[in-house]
Amino acid sequence: MDRDEESVSEETSARITAFITDLRKALEGAGDPARAEQQRAYLKSEMAMYGVGVPETRCLSRRTAGAHTELWTEATTWEAALRRLWDGAAHREERYAALAIIRSKLSTSHAGRMESLALYEHFLRTGQWWDLVDETSHAVGLVVRQHPAAAARMRVWATDPDMWVRRSAIICQLQHKADTDLDLLTGVIEANQEDSEFFIRKAIGWALRDYARTDGDWVRTFVQGHPDLSPLSRREALKHL
Repeated sequence: MDRDEESVSEETSARITAFITDLRKALEGAGDPARAEQQRAYLKSEMAMYGVGVPETRCLSRRTAGAHTELWTEATTWEAALRRLWDGAAHREERYAALAIIRSKLSTSHAGRMESLALYEHFLRTGQWWDLVDETSHAVGLVVRQHPAAAARMRVWATDPDMWVRRSAIICQLQHKADTDLDLLTGVIEANQEDSEFFIRKAIGWALRDYARTDGDWVRTFVQGHPDLSPLSRREALKHL
């Protein structure tokens, strides 16, 4: 039992169990075994899948979570429920469900807290693939947008031995537009610009391409001033300019 499990009562723990049971029933009922195998092959997933599309998974997750509103009021219970759902997932969609709940109105009071970064870091280190990492990075971005102090944590993440943690630091400001912290974006990219890993090079290009919709001139200047960027990163960054 981890620290989050220890912090909730037996009654709350039973409610978390009931929620997860209901969610699994809903996902299983909507599943398509043939689609599940196609999804597993595409994602190279060792974890089983129900065969439920992402939009429907999000809908079912929010609907089921909404029937267990008592779990989402307090931050401690919110985190304990999400962590247990994630860690106990037998099917990949259960992890998608945890991320969908973070995006939902049920999580408005908790998702952007500095303290929630610990949960998201746990998701990154245990998710270890682009589909889970990229969606988790949206949650990381909620914290970065609300707390300037989170930038320091992202700079540390940008030099982490774990490639997926570094990727998250690079892409966590996607869709932040004019609110993008350009010093932070510059720092996390410069820390990784010579990395040979495809998922890092792609992330750099993606982050720059996204910001180019807000300020294309800044991105052009950035790319010109960073000759060590990989051809992939440069191509992606300038794709729509």
